[in-house]
This record gives sequence, C-alpha cells and structure tokens, in this order.
Amino acid sequence: MSGPLEGVRIIELAGLGPAPFAGMMLADAGADIIRIDRADRATYPPREEPHVDLMNRGRRSVAVDLKHPDGVDLVLRLVEGADGLMEGFRPGVAERLGLGPDVCLARNPKLAYGRMTGYGQEGPMAQAAGHDIDYIALSGALEAIGRAGERPVPPLNLVGDFGGGGMLLAYGMLAAILGARTTGKGQVIDAAMVDGAASLMTMTYTLRSAGIWQDARGTNMLDTGAHFYEVYEASDGGYLSVGAIEPQFYAELMQLLGLGDEDLSTQMDRTMWPAMKERFAAIFATKTRDEWEGIFAGSDACVAPVLSATEAPNHPHNKARGTFIELDGVVQPAPAPRFMGTPGSIRRPPPHPGRLAEEALADWGLSADDVEGLRKSGAIG
Repeated sequence: MSGPLEGVRIIELAGLGPAPFAGMMLADAGADIIRIDRADRATYPPREEPHVDLMNRGRRSVAVDLKHPDGVDLVLRLVEGADGLMEGFRPGVAERLGLGPDVCLARNPKLAYGRMTGYGQEGPMAQAAGHDIDYIALSGALEAIGRAGERPVPPLNLVGDFGGGGMLLAYGMLAAILGARTTGKGQVIDAAMVDGAASLMTMTYTLRSAGIWQDARGTNMLDTGAHFYEVYEASDGGYLSVGAIEPQFYAELMQLLGLGDEDLSTQMDRTMWPAMKERFAAIFATKTRDEWEGIFAGSDACVAPVLSATEAPNHPHNKARGTFIELDGVVQPAPAPRFMGTPGSIRRPPPHPGRLAEEALADWGLSADDVEGLRKSGAIG
C-alpha cells in the first residue's frame, strides 16, 4: 500500500480502453482513484469476485446515475477534494452531463481535468467515431509498419490506445497536477490518440528528415528491411528476434551464426540486405528456438526468443524480475515502472460497478447518511 502517488486523489469517469489504462498506471503507482461507473451496470449488493478487465485494477467503484441531478452533484462534491478527473467521452458529452471542465474547475480551480479522445477536442474529425487503427493511420504510424510489398500491419492496439493514448494521458495528468501545486491553477489536458501516436513517431520523422528513412515500407533498418533487425523462424516453428544494430553486436551475431569470416563492413549496404536475409533464414531454420536461445545466451548478439502470452510469464528472466504476477488466480503484468523507494502495488483486483462504494465515499468525506440518501434517491446504484 505505497507508491510515489500516495495521497493523490483522482476521479475516473468510466470508459473504455486508454482512459482505464491511464487509471491503472496511476493506481499502480499509489493514487487513490474512485471510478464512477454507470448505475445501470451495477448489482446490489455488488459482485465480490474480481471483474475480468485487468485495466480496472486498484480502484474502488461507485455506480452513479449521471442523468440524475443528485448523481451529478455527487461527482461535483468529489471534485472539490480531488487532484484530478479523467473522462473518455466524445467532445461535448461531459458538458451535456453537467460535468464539463468549466463547471469542475469552478468547483476546484486546482483540478487537472484529463480528456481522452481519438481525434482531440477540436478539428474536422473531432466528433468522428474511430478506433486505434484509424488514429495511427492518421498519424503516419500505421503506414510505416509492415513488410515490403505487403499491406500495413496493425500492431495490435498498442500504439494508439495505450502508448499514444493511455500513457500520455497519465503523463499529462501528473504534469498538470504538479503544475497546479506550483501555480495554484488547474487546467484541461486534451489527450488525443492521433497526437500521441504522432509523438511516438518522432524518431521515425527524425530519420526521415535526415534522409535515412525511405517511405517505402519494409525497406528500412527498423521495419524488417535489414537482415540484422528481423524475425526468423526456427526448425520447430518457433521464432527468434534479431536486433544487432551496432557493429560490435553485429559482429557477435555473425560469429555465433558461423559467419565470422564475412566482411562485416557491408552491414549497412542496403543492396546486400535481401540476400543476407535469405542466408540468415536458412541458418536459423537448422535449429530449434530453444537451441538458438542457448547459443545466444549471455551474448551481446541481441537475439531473443519470440514468446507467446502464455510463455512470457514463465521465462526465467521475467520470473526473476517479477515482470508478471498472479492475483486472485489471474496472471497479469506487474506495475511498471518500478520505484525503489516507494514501490507501487496492485491494491485490489478490478471491481464490478459499485464495489466498495461505501468505503470509497467515506474516505472521500461522505457520511453513511449521505450515501444512504443517494441510494434511496436512485443517484447511485
């Protein structure tokens, strides 16, 4: 029950994907987050077993009817004692509910008000529906991912939803909270996944401006164009990742592949890459994935086995570091990053809507009579 954000209080208006991920990161780091779920999704008493959505972990939930005036008033009352509020609605929805930034900041001028959307709060596409694949397409990220001569490959929903979305929302919330503690003034954080995905592409745009990156997909050093930055299949159908960019790492890779006598000065000769990829593929196909892992163990050749989600938690390195943990029988990624002085933790499993509402509201200053009145009025589920 520690973490560097111990004492920070945040309200999370329940949503999907990136906003809950931001909440998970902040809760893992010690923030006290009260999650406002929809009242019509609650049962009474709330179900005690953990919810399946791991991104909701670490919070307590209050199921609130945001169309009920007492429900809106409850959230505004909580806002008065909060450091931040996060919402993931389309632009204008929070305002129509009576919980827009102007209203909330009037109640608490030091509030960090975080808004998570795909296209941002303004612009021609602000009201358009979309998903990760659309946001990273507009940012320039999707077009660059894939092999030569093939269609772009969506990298799951990691770049838009979670990297460019949730993580940057969490960063924005912390920056605004720190700023408010210095200046006494809160502000709105407009976290758009298109903006975030574009930001993640900064290195690619750097390489492009330097003339090192070609727009032709799958022809560059980091997009499977190079033989030394590629995935190769082993004899048993497993795969090895290879990322030997620096000359000294490339030399070690070549030595362990039995190619130590080759001319290493041709590493960056793009005309050699296709033929070298064929040679590498033929060599990797001669042994199993585990055999290759043993050969490269302890080396600086930058080779690692490609693990499935089932295998990754059991890899010796991940087990030694505790990269994954098991909570209530569910294996899941551990809190990251790690804080040596005030380590984060998963305070509780993900709650069903309304779970631990009385406890949370009491900690945030409401009396038992207040809670009972809200329940009788139908403002909370």
